[in-house]
Amino acid sequence: MEANMQKILAKADRRIKMKVFTGHFVTPHSHITRYLDMTTLKTRASEASAVAETLAQRYTMQTIVDTIVCLDNTEVIGAYLAAELTKTGIVSMNAHQTIYVIKPEIISGQIVFRDNYKPMLEKKNVFILMGTASTGESLENCYHSVIYHGGKVAGISAVFSAITKMDGIPIESIFSTQDIPNYASHKPNECPLCKQGEPITALVNGYGYSKLQ
Repeated sequence: MEANMQKILAKADRRIKMKVFTGHFVTPHSHITRYLDMTTLKTRASEASAVAETLAQRYTMQTIVDTIVCLDNTEVIGAYLAAELTKTGIVSMNAHQTIYVIKPEIISGQIVFRDNYKPMLEKKNVFILMGTASTGESLENCYHSVIYHGGKVAGISAVFSAITKMDGIPIESIFSTQDIPNYASHKPNECPLCKQGEPITALVNGYGYSKLQ
């Protein structure tokens, strides 16, 4: 798997580098031809800070953000993003004038917020942050969960996104399919690699990958 890896640099900031693996990968919702390894972007302080800085530049001072919901292990980026948004003049309506950064549980594929998180969602302007938005299913689950808990989705960002909008809200991403040659996502029952008998390279999700060969 490592032999089929290349590094992609972000056009917006060349400090942001992502490893791209070629193969046959299975996600919880689809089969994909490229696995995007964001491990260092999510865990290395300098890189997470660069990602946050780049994403924060996409939003104007008119944007109101009370809470950032982090999916795909993006909490480190989320913390830096809260700081960057505050630095650029983004307003929070919270009484303490600071932004919450929270992570939901995922149980049987469903986004779950415990009762102690409800005050951070109800009547709040919520920003959703993801590592990868490929099919949009995880994002849609999170979007509806925020709405269910009385929140308003004020913005959506991802390190990589194969989709451009969710319910009319633009998805701001650092990388898109235009940056990843031959990136393709297929429903499991429509996967051409499966039909060609191509072995599965790895199982992947927001936490990382597990090789099968």
